[in-house]
Amino acid sequence: MNRADAEQIITELMKPLYGFALKRCVNIQDAEDLIQEICLKAFRALTLRDDIVDARKFVWTVARNTLANYYRGKQSGGIGVFIDDLSGLPASDDDVHEQIIRDETEARLHKEIAYLSKLQRKIVIASYYEHKKQQEIANELGIPLGTVKWHLFEAKKDLRKGMDTVRTASVLKFNPIRFSLMGLNGSVGTMGSTANFFRSALSQNIAYCVYRQPKTINEIADCLGVSPVYIESEAEFLEEYGYLIKKGNKYLANLLIDEPNEKAQEIAKIQEDMYSQAAKIFANELYDNLLNTGALKYEGLVCGQNDNFILWSLIPYIAALSGEKLMETNIYFDEVATIRPDGAKNIAYAIIDSENGPKHKYYDSVLQWCGPCWNSNDELTLWQIDSEWSGKRVDDNYGIVVQRDLLLLKRFLKNEPLSKDEYAYLIERGYLKTAGKAGKDTLQIVWIKDNKTKQNLLAIGDKAKEKYHDEFSGLKAPFVEAVMDNIPDHLKKMQAYGLQYIFYSDGWFLLYCLKELVGSGKLKLPAKEEKKSLTILIVMNY
Repeated sequence: MNRADAEQIITELMKPLYGFALKRCVNIQDAEDLIQEICLKAFRALTLRDDIVDARKFVWTVARNTLANYYRGKQSGGIGVFIDDLSGLPASDDDVHEQIIRDETEARLHKEIAYLSKLQRKIVIASYYEHKKQQEIANELGIPLGTVKWHLFEAKKDLRKGMDTVRTASVLKFNPIRFSLMGLNGSVGTMGSTANFFRSALSQNIAYCVYRQPKTINEIADCLGVSPVYIESEAEFLEEYGYLIKKGNKYLANLLIDEPNEKAQEIAKIQEDMYSQAAKIFANELYDNLLNTGALKYEGLVCGQNDNFILWSLIPYIAALSGEKLMETNIYFDEVATIRPDGAKNIAYAIIDSENGPKHKYYDSVLQWCGPCWNSNDELTLWQIDSEWSGKRVDDNYGIVVQRDLLLLKRFLKNEPLSKDEYAYLIERGYLKTAGKAGKDTLQIVWIKDNKTKQNLLAIGDKAKEKYHDEFSGLKAPFVEAVMDNIPDHLKKMQAYGLQYIFYSDGWFLLYCLKELVGSGKLKLPAKEEKKSLTILIVMNY
């Protein structure tokens, strides 16, 4: 056939061929690629062969064969026999349509097997794909033969039902969320922080999928557009470590997630106004009173640094611990904390990343924030925060490392002899300037030597918080109401626990206080050599 006649036939069939491809492909791009391949193959054959009787029928044959190759290419591997009546579908070499139907059915069957329970999957695969006898399966699984037969019967029913079900994925399949910040309130175990459990997009999206509504493994799989086999193992792991709660056959998230919904925008604005106003009042009064009362000259306050450095440590410490008698603590940590099998005891939280979602005023600063952290031995407590102004010192190994630090500091403060290596270690960690006896000339961090000095310092903060108690309560009330209205019912108590600490051991409040004083110029930025030691105090426990 000459080129002109071949082009005419292809042109006339182009529209119906495109419709044929569009209905049978996964997406438009595949359909366009397929139609291009069909037309190219058909045109070449029409111009090279002289034995084609019906050119239009031949083009449709090329189309069906090309489509069959497309389906085979989409198969992800794996061959097997069909279950019962499904295995009766013939594969005719003369009819490409039946082969396509067989390929589609087998692929769908493979997907539906993943929706069976773990035990049913094992039995079905052993019976139909490994061709094992039922008694052999029973022996291998350690279950009665009758149980194997019953599960096979139930699996067939579930598979038939699943084959007739249209599974629809949520927007998470195409636009998964991502945690931009993960943290915890409490202690870490041997497995580390929250981020170590939510490194993958899969684990993050599983938790978010069941944040507000409980779902089964299969419902989570449908939501994410992922095989239940992958969901099952990940959910079991997260449940083992307390990040998911299982009720019956459904899972619920057991961590607080700050999600970028419409309500979150309102909450972020309320939060910003609350902390900005409270910090402006409290931080300035605390700063002025620390200077005016001569607190920095207390005999029991020891530090070999300048007054500005000392204020960097005292202000967040006093802001966190002062006024505790005014707190309304109706919920205790043990009531809401997750106890992990690796020894951790904490409340986990995460913030979802969103380009268009609400951004807290100091969001970038919070990414560099950790604390307040405090660790104790029988005589000494070490308190600190990490921030954008300090060195990064708190990590997954912090709890172990700081216990060694406390032992060495205890010996040093008692003037017990240390080795050269031990002195070098304390200097490297930023606690000491030089090896020597405990005193202002040696210590590079703030030391509150006795309980009287501690109480006198906290009393300065107590006075300010008592003065502004009613005003702080008024600022706090709308924020608490908005947050609690936006939290899932099963997490309300956990959330309420944290809200008790607003304006006390509250990282956001401490950050706003420091931002207020740095912004006003009262607190000078620390020198580079001061960052390793900044915002660290040691306090005697007696």
